[in-house]
Amino acid sequence: MSSKVAIVCITKNGINISKRIKEKIPSASIYALSKHKDSSDGIIWFEKNTKIMIEEIFKEYDSIICIFSLGAVIRLISNLLVDKKTDPAVIVIDDKANFVISALSGHLGGANSLSKHIADILNSTAVITTAADVNETIAVDLLGNDFKWRIENFENVTKVSAHMVNEEKIGVYQDTGETKWWNKELPKNVTIVEDIDELKSDNFRAGLIISDRIITDPLLIGKSVIYRPKSLVVGLGFHWDTTQKDIEDGIMKVLKENGLSFLSIRNLSTIDRGKSPASLGSFSDKHGIPLEFFEKEKLNKIMVPNPSDVVKKYEGTSSVSEASSILSSGGELIITKQKFPPNLTVAVCRINYPKAGI
Repeated sequence: MSSKVAIVCITKNGINISKRIKEKIPSASIYALSKHKDSSDGIIWFEKNTKIMIEEIFKEYDSIICIFSLGAVIRLISNLLVDKKTDPAVIVIDDKANFVISALSGHLGGANSLSKHIADILNSTAVITTAADVNETIAVDLLGNDFKWRIENFENVTKVSAHMVNEEKIGVYQDTGETKWWNKELPKNVTIVEDIDELKSDNFRAGLIISDRIITDPLLIGKSVIYRPKSLVVGLGFHWDTTQKDIEDGIMKVLKENGLSFLSIRNLSTIDRGKSPASLGSFSDKHGIPLEFFEKEKLNKIMVPNPSDVVKKYEGTSSVSEASSILSSGGELIITKQKFPPNLTVAVCRINYPKAGI
């Protein structure tokens, strides 16, 4: 559920409805017209024009619940819309709480799921109109969302979604990542393939590719949506003077030479020195990639293909990049230590996922 929720109401009934919602979603902020002001705590009373209030809220919140007419909401937000990847979820509830309407950003913004949750709170009817939901098929733009998968070529989502809801034949190829992305029987038009080249066949109108490997075939790229699971752990060894550019250049070079996607990095791993160079934190913050640190004693217990006496002398363990990536991933070392003189080493592990059927 979205982390920042605003409820906007302009009637007394709306205020009462908003209070019922806040009982179950305590973090929600209630905005109400000041002319209805009472002794209620926790309500932000506003006097300004509702249109101006909505404009301010639209920029600040992940989800906006409007307790007034759908037509009014459309007029208020129409000039604020950007795209489905950035617009907040917008939900509309009538003044008697009969219906909870998912009006904007149903999938990526989470309006559909939030609407269903609020409908349960209010004992109302959730109104969901997105085609994938009403047809109970795969929502192409949400596949793997619970696992933080990234879509590499979002420009293909609309056309592949159309093929999906029109029940045209779609192939799915997966070579890494979580397999439990669909917890019921696959739609009849969706087929799992073992060889990615099968997707190029005219038998499939479109494809879904779940992989951390770079795709270069123009036909595959053109007809598929490519998902990047968080399947890679990048281990780093570095000096105090290693720069952010050193780190970025080293990782990019290693991944490019081995045909792996930067978007599939789950986290970075390295030795715990108590304090790390600012460059490491800066790289992590810039790309939103978490860091994981390990004490030298734990690293020293890991068998690696390229132990170093020099590293042992200075770090108290014979391996940092390889050992930390193995420890962090619990998986397989797929790129052994790569040296970038004078002060960086990079190793990459792939996380092992269960191979059970979807």
